[in-house]
Formats: sequence, C-alpha cells, structure tokens
Amino acid sequence: MEIAQARPVLLSDRPADPPRGPAVARIMLGTQLRRLRQARGVTADTAAHAIRASHTKISRMERGRGAFTERDVADLLTLYGVSDHGQRGRLLALARQANAAEWAQHYRDLLPTWGQTYLGLEQASSLIRTYHPQLVPDLLQTEQVTRSVVRLFHPNASALDIERRVAVQMTRQETLTRPDAPRLWAVLDQAALGQLVDYSALRAQIRHLITMARLPHITVQMLPIYPGEQVAIGGPLTILRFAEPEIPDIAHLQHQTTALYLDRDEDVQPYRTLMDRLCVLAVSPAKTITFLTAILAQPEMTYR
Repeated sequence: MEIAQARPVLLSDRPADPPRGPAVARIMLGTQLRRLRQARGVTADTAAHAIRASHTKISRMERGRGAFTERDVADLLTLYGVSDHGQRGRLLALARQANAAEWAQHYRDLLPTWGQTYLGLEQASSLIRTYHPQLVPDLLQTEQVTRSVVRLFHPNASALDIERRVAVQMTRQETLTRPDAPRLWAVLDQAALGQLVDYSALRAQIRHLITMARLPHITVQMLPIYPGEQVAIGGPLTILRFAEPEIPDIAHLQHQTTALYLDRDEDVQPYRTLMDRLCVLAVSPAKTITFLTAILAQPEMTYR
C-alpha cells in the first residue's frame, strides 16, 4: 500500500459563531475567573475562603471541571473587584449556562463523570481529530459495530443497558449531521477492519465509512497495518479544538476505566505532533476511499 503525504493540518480554522454548550461555558467562565484572580493578586486559598470552599474546588472551577453556583461566582467577582454591572451580568449568565443540563446526564448511571464531561466538550468542539488503535473511531461506527463493541467491553450488562449505551453512541454521531457540525479528522487503523469477524458487518461498516468520508467536513485516512514506521500509542487519542479563542485545545486520552484531559499547551503539543505523524503515515483521504471501495469489490474472505 502506497503511503502518501496528508494535506496540512488546519488547526487555526474556526467557524464564526458556534454553539456554546454547558461544557464550553464552564471552561470559559473558569478561564475568566482565573484571569481576574491573578490580575488582582488573590491567592487560590483566599478565593476558596471567600466562598467557603477548598483550594481544590477553586482549581476545578478555574479549569472548567467543577460546578458553579451564581452565589459563588458573585462572591468571587466581588473579591476580585469586578463592580461593572455589565461584566458581572455576562459572567453570571455564563454561570447559568454552565449549569444547564446536557443530554449525557440522561445516561449518568452508565457514564462516569469524565465520560459526561467529554461528551459535552465533543459536542461543543469545532474540530475533532481522533485515532483509536484497532477499533473504528466511535463517531464512525455503524450501530451494529457499536453494539458488538459495547458487548465486548461490558459483557455483564443487561440487554437494556447495552441498548442505552448504543443510544449514547448514536446520539454522539448526530453531532456530525447538524448544520453547524464540527470538522472531523479521523485516522482509521486498517487492523480495525480485520477485527470485524462478521462479513456483512464489515461490508456495512466500510460502506458507512465511504459515505462519511465523502462529506465535506469529514476526513478519513487509513493507517496501514505495516506503515513502515513504528507507531506507539497506548489507547484512543482525541484532540478537540474550540471556536472560542480563549479555550485551549484539549487532548483526551482514554483508558479502560478512566481518561486523562490535558489542556496546557506544553502538554497538548506532543500529542498534536503524534497526530500529525499519524496523518503523514496514513494513506491520503482520496486513496483511503479508493482502498475501501476496492475491499467491497472483493469476494468474501479475500480481505482476511
């Protein structure tokens, strides 16, 4: 399989007026509160004391990870010397947005806290770059493949829980079909197709990949089984970019029972470099579609 250079990664592209969900509102508010605190020379401990909380809570709030109450935000604004009614009103409005319910909360009995956080960030992003070793990326799986993956990772789940987990996945994918859909750039591990033991499921998945890859806001590249260079990555990697310039890129590293979020630029940069390298090693988007189309033309078992 020929290796082709990928087109340049355009991480600077931003839509003009994207939706702002609770997850993004939390990050924006936390960022503003941190800047106000630092500009005033107030320590995190002093801020925590002002709202009858701990240093940890202030840290979580400023990173957009914690809950916000309007009372806490109002007290912090007073501590930071923010008296302008307009500015206070805008930040308190952000606090209300940050506390709005997200669709993932309907599945909170199935999802860990970090999972709910990620789904909110994913839906609010403007660009999603993702790679999942040995599995078709979540946002590109067919319902049949998703159901098989859910059963694999949750062997003791009830039939109802399995269907609810599948519903979560299908709801996530609706993000890609809305008018203001984010751009998706997915690197597909060729080995992932070999994991599909059901030939009809394989063909359906490939047809779906081709359909999605032809959409103008979706790019799919195939990473060959033997790309000619060692690619070491421990698990699924996703880098999210947001339209709001004050929100940093977030690298999401998923593990079996937990996940790691990185938002400091010096921490995210190595994963940007890794993702760039994966795109260079992968087959070009056009040749990926050609390769997938050729698989469909093969008789059963030829691809194995």
